[in-house]
Amino acid sequence: MIRRLNFAIAAILLLVFPIALAAQSSSSARAKVAQPAAAASGCSEFLTGAASAAGSAAARGADERSAHGFDLTNLDRSVKPCDDFYQFSSGGWMKNNPIPSDHSTWATFTKLNAANEDALHTILEESAKDKSAAPGSNRQKIGDFYASCMDESQIEAVGAKPLDPEFQRIAAIKDIPSLQAEIASLQRIGVNAAFGFGSLQDFKDSKQVIFAAGQGGLGMPDRQYYLDDDDRSKALRAGYVQHVSNMFKLLGDDASTSAAEAKVVLDVETTFAKAATKREDLRDPEKNYHKLTLVQLAELTPHLSWPDYFKQVGAPSVSEVDVAQPDAIKAIDTALASVSLADWKTYLRWHLIHSAAPTLSAKFVDGNFDFYSRQLTGAKEDLPRWRRCVEATDGELGEALGQIYAERYFPPEAKARALELVHNLMAALREDLSTLDWMSPATREQAIHKLDAMNLKIGYPDKWRDYSAFRVDRGAYVDNVTRGDTFETARDLAKIGKPVDRTEWGMTPPTVNAYYTPLHNEIVFPAGILQPPFFDAKADDAFNYGSIGSVIGHEMTHGFDDQGAQFDADGNLKSWWTPEDLKNFRERGDCIAKQFDAFEVEPGLHGNGKLEEGESIADLGGLVIAYAAFQKTLAGKPAPPALDGFTVDQRFFLGFAAHWAANYRPEVARLRAKTDSHPLNAFRVDGALSNMPIFAKAWGCAADSKMVRPDTLRCRIW
Repeated sequence: MIRRLNFAIAAILLLVFPIALAAQSSSSARAKVAQPAAAASGCSEFLTGAASAAGSAAARGADERSAHGFDLTNLDRSVKPCDDFYQFSSGGWMKNNPIPSDHSTWATFTKLNAANEDALHTILEESAKDKSAAPGSNRQKIGDFYASCMDESQIEAVGAKPLDPEFQRIAAIKDIPSLQAEIASLQRIGVNAAFGFGSLQDFKDSKQVIFAAGQGGLGMPDRQYYLDDDDRSKALRAGYVQHVSNMFKLLGDDASTSAAEAKVVLDVETTFAKAATKREDLRDPEKNYHKLTLVQLAELTPHLSWPDYFKQVGAPSVSEVDVAQPDAIKAIDTALASVSLADWKTYLRWHLIHSAAPTLSAKFVDGNFDFYSRQLTGAKEDLPRWRRCVEATDGELGEALGQIYAERYFPPEAKARALELVHNLMAALREDLSTLDWMSPATREQAIHKLDAMNLKIGYPDKWRDYSAFRVDRGAYVDNVTRGDTFETARDLAKIGKPVDRTEWGMTPPTVNAYYTPLHNEIVFPAGILQPPFFDAKADDAFNYGSIGSVIGHEMTHGFDDQGAQFDADGNLKSWWTPEDLKNFRERGDCIAKQFDAFEVEPGLHGNGKLEEGESIADLGGLVIAYAAFQKTLAGKPAPPALDGFTVDQRFFLGFAAHWAANYRPEVARLRAKTDSHPLNAFRVDGALSNMPIFAKAWGCAADSKMVRPDTLRCRIW
């Protein structure tokens, strides 16, 4: 599904990679963008990961040659740890793990994710061959969905014909009301037309779900791709226009018509981009919350009939709407009256074929891959068909597939063991909050209350999603995806006007990631990440606390980063800080933003510190809390001996750095610099560690070392 709900803040604070980037990939059905809603010492319970069960040695993370779970060949001993710890800790891994031709990034995350997909592949192949699966069962649905995706002969035979009824409805548009109706029709099946919409927990009434609308409708990853004037941006825009033209040609339009249509698409989308909010400002919840009555909404957009729209898109009764970015919605309203119906039809035809392209015949898939993967991310070839179909099934039927995955690869005792480590980290954060010298007693009391109220979700949901209304068969693959997107739209909109369901998950169980959402005040760790190299039963406590411990701490401290700190324990956008404490906190956050502004992705291209502030605060905070929790495990015990030549503190920091090892193609590094709230991994490692005196002490770094920030520049929050 390409319907983008980025109209609010990024209310899911991810550990590693923004789901939004997946929307540009050709590897999924219609890539879903998650709506604002994405573990103790080594114990044998954790040797149950999908990768191990699937027999993937690569996924186990720890090489068999190492006696203590850490592969010493990952190191680059030609570099001093006090000069560049990322290169020292991961240079060997980067040398030994070149990027596969079908990827733009190869990292510990992607490597483990690939192994998880091997396990899911086994489940899906079994399900597709299971003739005894009960009709309507999860087993039947995942098997038939996967089989329809793998049926290339049928996909080639039907081509884009299943889209003909929607193309005919676009062609029949005759006035603004019928244009509005068609926009809603496309949105209902997952097409990113005009603007984003959906249900959203009310920022200031955390028990209720309301309708929300905001910016969307673009075919490139971000507004800046339309507006930046550097040579590379101009070249990408030219590539985009050519791509749009090529896709119109595949629909049968001649060359001159297609070229003219592509220009129309760029012009319309540029108008929307100019009115869109900058990505860094999307992080400010106060700037993205504007709850309006229907009367106020009509005044804002006189050409858009909202009562009709709610019926057309399938929403229940709506009395108020959060218009997250009013300027973007006003731009859509203006375009309804000022853009010709012919140009609107061209724009909508483009977004329909763009959305459906990964589900169609090879010529559409290849055309989509060429721009969104080859040009934007640098990938050399598409993923194998089976991987794309595994990802698509996880995207459309993630909890149906994830339920089988969890039963097979993540037993209850593993969940209990993960909770134990989470509670250890929570205790360390509680103690830290109790002693912060810059936080007043009044704010401290509220911060500890918020921590104590934090909900924990480990492994898989307690209540699984009901897919009974989603009909899946072995007919045309694009039809299965369209029905899936329609089902998801209806499921999402049905939440409006009802109490918030706090049992819902924003990630599927096999996902190699984690998240915190301030709206629910919860941290979520899918089963997929609770295995090596993030948690390794062969490794010692120091390594595991540095690795999965820092991940857990990262998510916890998201509750107190530049976004999370604006929400109270119940998930309401409400200040709980004294004015002086808030001033101190923001100054400390500004220190982080300035530090990451200075990192250079390539000559002339720097990071965006304000966009990356929240993730960087969480990286530093997670490390500090994980180290404190680890020290508690050593209290009253003899000092552990050095292992593999490294002290216990050194192994803690090696554990942290190990899970960030990654190689990037230049194209995807540029894409992330422009669109991602997560810094590149090298900056995450060296940026956080250079702010920690205990790191400098552990490695004997002199005060003037590159990995040591002077006291006048050092950032400290927790």
